[in-house]
Amino acid sequence: MKVLLLSVKAGYGHHSTAKAIMECFEKNGHQCEMLDIFDYINHRLGESIQDGYLISTKYLPKAYGKAYGKLTRKDEPYDHNSLMAFLSRFVSKRLERFIRNYKPDLMIGTHSYAGVCMSILSDRGVTSCPTIGIVTDFTVHPFWESTSLDYYVIPNEMIGFEMQKKGIASEKLLPFGMPIGNKFSEKSDKQEARKKLGLQNLPTVLVMMGSMGYGNIKKALAEMDNCNYKFQILCVCGSNKKLKTGIEEYLWKHPMYTYGFVNNIDLMMDASDFIITKPGGLTTSEALAKGLPIITMNPIPGQEDRNLSFLVNNGAAIMVDNNYSVLDALNMVFNCPWRLDMIKESVKRLGKPNAAEELYNFSAVELWKKLVLI
Repeated sequence: MKVLLLSVKAGYGHHSTAKAIMECFEKNGHQCEMLDIFDYINHRLGESIQDGYLISTKYLPKAYGKAYGKLTRKDEPYDHNSLMAFLSRFVSKRLERFIRNYKPDLMIGTHSYAGVCMSILSDRGVTSCPTIGIVTDFTVHPFWESTSLDYYVIPNEMIGFEMQKKGIASEKLLPFGMPIGNKFSEKSDKQEARKKLGLQNLPTVLVMMGSMGYGNIKKALAEMDNCNYKFQILCVCGSNKKLKTGIEEYLWKHPMYTYGFVNNIDLMMDASDFIITKPGGLTTSEALAKGLPIITMNPIPGQEDRNLSFLVNNGAAIMVDNNYSVLDALNMVFNCPWRLDMIKESVKRLGKPNAAEELYNFSAVELWKKLVLI
C-alpha cells in the first residue's frame, strides 16, 4: 500500500504526528511519502508559514487567540467564493501533478488545511483513494468543517460531539487517539531510566515549554526551588539557548539538569513522576500515553486554551495560573496522595498509547479490503 501524508508546519506537532504514522506503516512494510503542502509549493512559503506561526504565538499570543477563536466559532463550511476558497483551490491545483504521479492508495492529513486540500482533490477526481484526517489537539481546529473526508481520527471519543457540531457524521469518527511515536507506547522502569540519564534516584519533575521555551520558565523554576520536598528537575529548553545558559548560571537548591533539543523525551518521561508543560496536543498526548500526571501552565491562546480545559475538566491535569502557583501545585502532588491517585487514574483512562497502531490496523485491514474488492 502506498500512503501519502500531507501536513503543514505550523508548530512541530503536525509533522511529528505524520512521522509517527509513517513509522508505523513503514514498519509493517508499506511505502510512505510525507509532504508539507506549502513547502512543496515554495520552500520560502513553507518557512514563512512556520515562522509566522511561531512569532505570532510567542510575541502576539492575544491576537493569535482572538483570530483562532473567531475562526473556531464558525460551524459552516467557508463560502466557495471567498478568498479562502480561492487559495485552497490554487494550492490543491499545485498538488495535482504530485498526486497523479505518486498514485496513493491512502491519503492522511495531519492538519485541517491538509484536509481541505485532500477534499478538493477528491472532489475533482484527481484521486479516488480513501482519505483520513487527524485531529491533533483536544479540540476541533478551524477548517475541519470545510472538509469531506472518509474518516477522521480524533484524540478522544469526547471530541466526537464537537466534530458533529461541525457537520461531520459520527460514523466517520475514529477515536483512536493522537498517533505518537512507538517509543511512547512502551514504558521503562523508572529507576533504570534515571540510571541511563545519569540522574539521582529522586522524585523527578520534567519541565517542558515547547521548542522555543514559552513563558517565564526561570520564574517558575525559582518558585519550584522554594519547595521543601526533595526532588530533581529536568528542564528541556528546546532552541532557547539563552534560557538554557541562564538556568545553568544560577545556583539551585534542587538538582537541576538542563537540555536543549533532545530525542529521548520518552526516556525522560519514564524517569519522571510528573511533567510541567504548556498544554500542547502532542506533548500532553505523549505524557498521557506514558501515564504521567500533568501540571500545565502558559497555554498559547487558541487550541492550547481548549486543551487545558479538556485535561483539567477530565481530571488529568492541574492548572497553574495567577491564583494557583506552581509551588502550590507541587505541594499538592507531594503532600496529597489521594489527589495524585485521582489524577493518575484519569491519565490512565485518557491515555491512548497505541493510536498509530490502531490507525494502521484499521487502514491495512478495513480500507485495504475495500480497495481489493474494488
